Amino acid sequence: MLTQYEDKMQKTLDNLEGEYASIRAGRANPNILNKIKVEYYGTPTPMQQLANITVPEARTLMISPWEASLVKAIEKAILNSDLGVTPNNDGKNVILNFPELTEERRKELVKDIKKKGESAKVAIRNIRRDANDNIKKQLKGGEMSEDEQKDYEDKIQKLTDKYVNLVDKAVDSKSAEIMTV
Repeated sequence: MLTQYEDKMQKTLDNLEGEYASIRAGRANPNILNKIKVEYYGTPTPMQQLANITVPEARTLMISPWEASLVKAIEKAILNSDLGVTPNNDGKNVILNFPELTEERRKELVKDIKKKGESAKVAIRNIRRDANDNIKKQLKGGEMSEDEQKDYEDKIQKLTDKYVNLVDKAVDSKSAEIMTV
């Protein structure tokens, strides 16, 4: 019975880590392009399906489209995104140079990271509430005893504590990564 709730909590944590992967920390990371879709024959397509993405230097990403005609579309998609980086091209590749993050920008990013972490914790607590509501329904319906109810509520609380701790660790780790110059 608890596995469905644990799965939901794990998905919440995975989603948070996915969001954190798209936050740039001064270094070039191909994952920041994960959410960008490029118009390809009228269909928004993930950039990874249209190009090879490499990191030639610490602060540079090189996007090599499989079709030369995609260079302009990729540039347009990057400009329309919230990356905050202006793409350059050499005719065959799109090059993204990431500037050093300012202290002020780092602090803004850490605030955003903490806000996303709080949202994840709220989602986990909502899952706990749903689980507890379900247990109370089963108790009322005579499907379980009060001892079983207490046992399940304890297990759900331990699960909740475990995932809240994992979220806190993810927040701390990403914050430290951002603040490291």
